[in-house]
Amino acid sequence: MAHPGSPPAQPFRSLPVAPPGRRWPGALGLTSLVIAALLALPVFAVLAQLFQPAGDGWSHLAATVLPDYIATSLGLVLLVAFGVIFGGVATAWFTAVCEFPGRRIFEWALILPLAVPAYVMAYAYTDLLQYAGPVQTTLREWFGWQTRADYWFPDIRSLGGAAVMFSLVLYPYVYMLARVAFLEQSSNYIEAGRTFGFSTSRIFATISLPLARPAIAAGTALALMETLADFGTVSYFGIQTFTTGIYRAWYSMGDPVSAAKLSIGLLCFVALVLFIERLSRRGAGFHQTGKLLHERIALSGWKAAVPVLICATPLILGFLFPCLLLARMALTDGDAQFGTRFIRLTLNSVTLAGITAVIAVALALLLAYALRLNPSPTSRLVNRMAGLGYAVPGSVIAVGVLIPVTWLDHRLSDFLQSVFGLTTGLVLTGGIAALIYGYVIRFLAVALQSTEAGLAKITPSMDDAARSLGCGPVETAMRVHVPMLKGSLVTAGLLVFVDVMKELPATFVMRPFNFDTLAVQAYNLAADERLSEASTAALAIVLVGLIPVLLASRAITRKNS
Repeated sequence: MAHPGSPPAQPFRSLPVAPPGRRWPGALGLTSLVIAALLALPVFAVLAQLFQPAGDGWSHLAATVLPDYIATSLGLVLLVAFGVIFGGVATAWFTAVCEFPGRRIFEWALILPLAVPAYVMAYAYTDLLQYAGPVQTTLREWFGWQTRADYWFPDIRSLGGAAVMFSLVLYPYVYMLARVAFLEQSSNYIEAGRTFGFSTSRIFATISLPLARPAIAAGTALALMETLADFGTVSYFGIQTFTTGIYRAWYSMGDPVSAAKLSIGLLCFVALVLFIERLSRRGAGFHQTGKLLHERIALSGWKAAVPVLICATPLILGFLFPCLLLARMALTDGDAQFGTRFIRLTLNSVTLAGITAVIAVALALLLAYALRLNPSPTSRLVNRMAGLGYAVPGSVIAVGVLIPVTWLDHRLSDFLQSVFGLTTGLVLTGGIAALIYGYVIRFLAVALQSTEAGLAKITPSMDDAARSLGCGPVETAMRVHVPMLKGSLVTAGLLVFVDVMKELPATFVMRPFNFDTLAVQAYNLAADERLSEASTAALAIVLVGLIPVLLASRAITRKNS
């Protein structure tokens, strides 16, 4: 009750609060938009070539080799899809649902082949299985064969051989996603199948497999995108795909327009894979009922031997065997290169990967923080634009970068020549700046995804507490978010670092003159049939790639322990 003589009570009014989606500082929002536009520019530069008039070079390519590019790429995609689904789904189901000897080892070790790039796998198996390799040489000695006409042996350098290489290194994409899907299925489904007297194989085919279809489709799409992006394996095996055609059009024919149009064809293949993946998941889903699966089907005797054999085969062929082959060549052959050139190549690779990782993590933090401040559809679209390059093959990124950068280089050279009388040549195109730019476009999505996931774990009350203490957005980010994101940022940087170390197509096209990396060195030596010399660079790439794979394996072990 008001005291007599006191002023009339005023109605309570809350302090104005900025609604979600309108707290984005103008400078930060504009910066994010500019970054996203610069990162998406090469993709749009390639698409803009649709409106360029086709020259004689493109007409010749379209009439002669383009049908081969389409047919070969399609055949390769189909074969790899079958291989990764067979290897990934079978191993995922056995390790998730069944109990058998060695399961705890297989559940994390089966992702180790991700550390081996497909082109490194191709070099190792070519040395083993080629006509002069130890396998065919031994067979000729045993059976007394004199020439190739005396016997038949499968050609590793073929479309089927390339599909096997890709399947061995890419099946973990399907394995990891499918295994999570199997683990998250309710045990009620399995128990219902047992009630009806279903066998283990029938439970898999009629219950577990249909429920895991969305995850299998997503993992297969990732594997096929990596297949379409590959240059080293298909080029080394002499297979005519879009990636090899892009390189030949750019370097051999000197025709950027034809290279860009072939890049558009490759983008269409990627878009088709993504469309089929989305289509396969349409309407596919289920609701959890009951507890998640944790009681596995116990297998013993000959029934336990089946999953052991199925899980051991891709692990041995996709990781252990090629690593042993590379180690044997690097440590026993006198042609292996461990000298000063190897050190220089390693420094080149580490420098490029380190610079790219730092830039990618910084940009990812900026973009992810801008999205946190303003979780609006516009800001989400900006981040998706910035991460567009991860779905684009490295050869397409290279063409997309070189088109605007070369144009800018020529304009800059003309300006300096006319105003200052200086002849600079191609400054941007001939340095590592354009190469790092391409790397950032290609792999920013890796850092962005890890950073956004880390920020999502930080409760918004932290932001409110910092704001109540008078901290602005930048100070809040540096004093609150960055320390809490240290693990996510290190993981993001590590993933980008390893991806750059393994990247071949973009490096091969955009690297400066007389500037090679471990990936380029391995490819050049292997192309010259100097596989023993290529083994050191290839083995170094595998060892570096093991770092994030082992971290992921450790996480899987802890999660399931």
